[in-house]
Amino acid sequence: MWIGMEKNSKNGPSGFLNRTWRRGLMLWIGLSLTLSNGCSIRKYAINRLGDALSQTGTTFASDEDPDLIKDAAPFSLKLIESLLAETPTHRSLLLAAASGFTQYAYAFVQQPADEIEERDLAAADAWRARARRLYLRARDYGLRGLAAAHPGFPAALRENPKQTVRRARKTDVPLIYWTAAAWASAIALAKDNPELVADLPIIEAMIDQALELEESYADGALHTFLVSYEMSRRTASGDPAVRSRRHFERARDLSRGRQAAPFVALAEAVTVQKQDVKEFEFLLNQALAIDPNADPEQRLINLVMQRRARWLLSRKAELFLIPDP
Repeated sequence: MWIGMEKNSKNGPSGFLNRTWRRGLMLWIGLSLTLSNGCSIRKYAINRLGDALSQTGTTFASDEDPDLIKDAAPFSLKLIESLLAETPTHRSLLLAAASGFTQYAYAFVQQPADEIEERDLAAADAWRARARRLYLRARDYGLRGLAAAHPGFPAALRENPKQTVRRARKTDVPLIYWTAAAWASAIALAKDNPELVADLPIIEAMIDQALELEESYADGALHTFLVSYEMSRRTASGDPAVRSRRHFERARDLSRGRQAAPFVALAEAVTVQKQDVKEFEFLLNQALAIDPNADPEQRLINLVMQRRARWLLSRKAELFLIPDP
């Protein structure tokens, strides 16, 4: 899920302290020196720093060390929040917050919770509760970003989702995607919360509109989302597994087969439900066979999803009714 905000060929796998961060650091120093020189200079400096920090997603996404990003991301996210306190309608920062908190919650909170569940259920539940809070925080930043361009959007969304999303434009697709992804992830971790589950029609309206506006966004990220979501969609007819497979094929084509996420999504969402252990193994091995360096801008997400693929394979005996030989 760690997708860069913008593609930039100058950003390589040099860790988070790259050109963007150095520029941001210098702007931060400049800001501290000019706070007393007037509100306009202060606001200008904050906006420049916000613009710089909103681009760190690309650098994070290209890193080869998930543990480094795990340690670095909280500082980045809190710095973004501190700037949003000064510029609450900065769209790029709101997008960075929505995407950043969503990805951090998935990769470094929810996934570890899944991995420790067998050993410590209480700890896993606590981690999932934290992940849910982070997803909701991400959702709220996404809604603020949409409201900045479309006043009254969040309230109208609850009143009439399908009509409200028609106000969105192609430039809103990143915010729509991350808002819907965070919202859906929070619901998945709170199925005992009927108030939150009741928001599913909003998510469906948002993701369907984003698909209509720009189906190729982030090399098929919308289709990868729908691989999993179709299995629980309430408003569509036909076999959900067939719909999921269609989205998988499109996600695979748009990503040129370089992303592990579509393979993991189909394995986890469809093959487990269908109890097709052979396809489960095939898909996850396909995910593991992908070279993370083939697409540097997706290096981190591929590493994260390959870790999940290995974990899923280790649970094969629990996920499938495999007879003893």
